Amino acid sequence: MRSLLQRLSTLLRRLFAASSGPLCDRCKWDYGDACRRPERPNATTCPDYEGR
Repeated sequence: MRSLLQRLSTLLRRLFAASSGPLCDRCKWDYGDACRRPERPNATTCPDYEGR
């Protein structure tokens, strides 16, 4: 039960964080030319997003 609640809270945090602004500022790939997506630096959704 605890694991389920932790997963649910993680999911909710990710959902609300994504709606609060661009993902690029919080992405692991936001340095130099590591990311070449055209949506950068204002992407609100991204299949390559990984948090820092």
